[in-house]
Amino acid sequence: MSQEQIETITVDVLWEKVAARRQQGQRLVQISATRLPEHVELTYSFDLDRVLTNLRLLLPGQDTHLPSISTIYGCAILYENEIHDLFNVQVDGLTVDFKGNFMKTSVKFPFGSVKASAVVAAATPVKAAAAAPVTLAPAAPAANPAPTASA
Repeated sequence: MSQEQIETITVDVLWEKVAARRQQGQRLVQISATRLPEHVELTYSFDLDRVLTNLRLLLPGQDTHLPSISTIYGCAILYENEIHDLFNVQVDGLTVDFKGNFMKTSVKFPFGSVKASAVVAAATPVKAAAAAPVTLAPAAPAANPAPTASA
C-alpha cells in the first residue's frame, strides 16, 4: 500500500530540498501548479519504493520567480516551461528555456490571473456542427463462419 506525505516549504529552500531527494534516489513524479486567488500553489511529487512524498510551496500572485530544478532532474524542463507559459511564473536557471513558446494557447498565460473575465472575453464561441443523419448498414456475413457443434 502506498503512502503520501506533504511538506510545506518556502521557495528559498526548494532547490536544497529537491537535491536531497535526488541524493536519496527518489524519482520526480510530477510538478503541478494551481492558481489560487492570492498565490500560485506548486506541488513537487517524488517516489521511492512506492512511497510518495510532496513538497508544496506558495508563490505570490504577481511577479513570481522560481528557481529551476532542471539541473537536478532534467525532465523538470517540461514542467517548468509549462508552468511559465500557463501561469506566468518566471523560472530562473532553466537548462532548456522555450522562452514562452512551449505551450501554444489562445490566451497568453491563461492561468496567470484569477480574473476570469479576461479569459472569457478572449475566448471565441464555437458553434456545434449539425450532426448528419447516421444510416446503419446490416453487417456483412463472415467469410469463414465458425463451425457449430452438432448434437
